[in-house]
Amino acid sequence: MIQAVIFDLDGVLTDTAHYHFQAWQALAHSLGIAFTEQDNEHLKGVDRLGSLRLILQKGGLTLPAAEEERLMARKNAHYLQLIAGMTAADLFPGVRELFARLKQSGIKLGLASASKNAAFVLQRLGIAGEFDAIADAATVKHSKPDPEIFLQAAALLQIAPEHCLGVEDAAAGVTAINRAGMRAIGIGQPEQLREALMVFPTLQALDAERLLTL
Repeated sequence: MIQAVIFDLDGVLTDTAHYHFQAWQALAHSLGIAFTEQDNEHLKGVDRLGSLRLILQKGGLTLPAAEEERLMARKNAHYLQLIAGMTAADLFPGVRELFARLKQSGIKLGLASASKNAAFVLQRLGIAGEFDAIADAATVKHSKPDPEIFLQAAALLQIAPEHCLGVEDAAAGVTAINRAGMRAIGIGQPEQLREALMVFPTLQALDAERLLTL
């Protein structure tokens, strides 16, 4: 029986992906590396250092750790400027209704986001208080597809992984959910989320009643 649903943030509850893309693209171009929206798809669900290294690898570059830190800080500062104007209007349709339905059924809500800016984004969206537990990307050692952040969320919720559902829009995130011993719900295209138990095109299309029967 499902006792908790653990959500990813970017691409599931709101769309900050295009802000990440703009910030990473600007950084890549400053390094003389071409970076397209197709390239950006490979960064979904990947943490900041992993994303930077994928871009550097594309450009055939290897940099010292101190330079990597400097570049990540520069990208993050640009990203924070871009998302500073986010409001509750940027929340995807259906989020509040889904949260209310799950809570009505006694289901706990968790968040497992690879973003170190998740808390800031939640505040901007006005949903920070909706969650019973938020797994902090800054405190985990391994990024998705490693299951660590989903296991951390389950531990904070004090619910066994087998009684949790995870909701993700990235293949790496779906893999992480499955490796955590949870069941994965995908948001997006079925061909890209083949490991998910069920896939819905958007969060608004997600059938809460079906989830409650799992």
